[in-house]
Amino acid sequence: MATLCMVSTTLFYQNALSHSFRPHRFVCKSMTKTTPEATSVDLSRRSGNYQPSPWDHCYLLSIENKYASEREVVTRDVLKKKVKRMLDVTQSRLEQLELIDDLQKLGVSYHFELEINNILTDFYLKNGRNVWKCDKEDELHATALEFRLLRQHGFDVSENIFDVIIDKIESNRFKIENITSIISLYEASFLSTKADTKLHKVIRPFATDEIRKYVDDDESYNMEIREKAIHALEMPYHWRMRRLETRWYIDAYEKKIGLKDLVLIEFAKIDFNIVQTTHQEDLKYVSSWWKGTCLANELPFVRDRIVENYFWTVGLIYEPQFGYIRRIMTVVNVLVTTIDDIYDIYGTLEELELFTSIVESWDVNRLDGLPEYMRLCFLVLYNEINGIGYDILKYKNIDVTPFLKKSWADLCKTYLVEAKWYNRGYKPSVEEYMQNAWISISAPTILIHFYCCFSDQISVQDLEALSQHRQHIVRCSATVLRLANDLGTSSDELARGDVLKSVQCYMHDTGASEEEAREHVHQMIIDTWDDMNYETKETARRSPLFSRGFMEAAMNLARMSQCMYQYGDGHGCPSKAKTIDRVESLLVDPIPLS
Repeated sequence: MATLCMVSTTLFYQNALSHSFRPHRFVCKSMTKTTPEATSVDLSRRSGNYQPSPWDHCYLLSIENKYASEREVVTRDVLKKKVKRMLDVTQSRLEQLELIDDLQKLGVSYHFELEINNILTDFYLKNGRNVWKCDKEDELHATALEFRLLRQHGFDVSENIFDVIIDKIESNRFKIENITSIISLYEASFLSTKADTKLHKVIRPFATDEIRKYVDDDESYNMEIREKAIHALEMPYHWRMRRLETRWYIDAYEKKIGLKDLVLIEFAKIDFNIVQTTHQEDLKYVSSWWKGTCLANELPFVRDRIVENYFWTVGLIYEPQFGYIRRIMTVVNVLVTTIDDIYDIYGTLEELELFTSIVESWDVNRLDGLPEYMRLCFLVLYNEINGIGYDILKYKNIDVTPFLKKSWADLCKTYLVEAKWYNRGYKPSVEEYMQNAWISISAPTILIHFYCCFSDQISVQDLEALSQHRQHIVRCSATVLRLANDLGTSSDELARGDVLKSVQCYMHDTGASEEEAREHVHQMIIDTWDDMNYETKETARRSPLFSRGFMEAAMNLARMSQCMYQYGDGHGCPSKAKTIDRVESLLVDPIPLS
């Protein structure tokens, strides 16, 4: 986990939180109309038939967490000292690894980043880069866990440490009764890169088969382990949205017995509730902002999804000190959603070309040239992006607004390409589709805003690389987001009228069935994760100023996409895809304390 809390950056967040969303307010007289005719929205045009928001603004403002009082904060700090002592005392290699893993999965590792990094660095230096191997089957759990944690923290560890185990698997001599070791091996295999053929071809298939056998075995009487095995098969930990995994793991961990476990679980539950209160305050703030824009009322065809747009940001960066980032990124997400719906659903090709041109010029004096329903959208975009640029210039002394503006122009251009494809009935190849779609999914726009808000040292060189789409870690994140989105939403989008997605493009290219095409797209996601694991290491080597925190956020965006679209369109149709339940578990319902 990256070291996220720098003093100067934290001061920026604290200062900006008290001033955000207020600079450069431009008021156009035409937008002050209050008559029903002011929107000029033509109800005969296409509609996405989106459900209304399941979240009432007044209800959001009323949310309260009674388990996060000042008394709980004091208790949390006392427990934190006890956990720190647990990290400091001499323990066996396996005990230390399991404790680090528990702290991460329980969502409290951000309190101990320095201690965890020191322990893992010590492990890495003692063992060397490529010389240590797992020689005994009873060491498999510790070795697999160490491999996963070291790679997760950016250490270059070779897959060759599993050579002895691989040899036994290939010669059918591998005998192990402990399914926990197999699950650890399975989870480690998802930290693979494209060069790790042994992890791909031997370890992951073997571990997957063994776990499936265990789950299907009627004699698997340990329900705790069986639940863990099912959870792993559903989606590996490396791909999961971190905060949602924390909520699941707290429930699973509570079933353990032991004094150490009681300290950890109480610490995790109290900390979860305290962090939840910061998320609730963020949510109340952005809900009030969204209501104040009047976009949902003036543009009734767009998705009214302020809670879901905020939910994405918790997946991106959940730690309590980053409320400013979550609020800014929610605004970015809302604007992406609104503009996407204008291009996908409502706008005519002529109107979309005009809107694209005005976004590219960033000229508010051309506002009157837009159709009336587009004016408010552009004005909100103009105000908010200039406001973000203003805050960053004020607190970080660098003008990032030109780069932010370009990201929106690039996004609108890709939207326009897809609108033209749809209007002309054009069917792109998978390659042609993806060349445009990894940008149109909005990840490059999202991540350049994140970089500007998050980074303590903003580099013009890195800004240019992001702006010109030369950061491969961003492309990997965007590709997973696009493909997960296509798997979850393509049927609904085609039904309402939209360009072919990756699934349909592959079917058109190859004549494959939909089932075969979906399997192919899923394999593309697996391959992209391998590329992203590799790029995380390479980006750190090529661009030292790109913090580990930024790269983690890029991966978190991919993780969040697989969460949001795991059961369908969790963004557009939250009631059909478990989004409401997930939001409630993270943002509404505190964890009762014993």
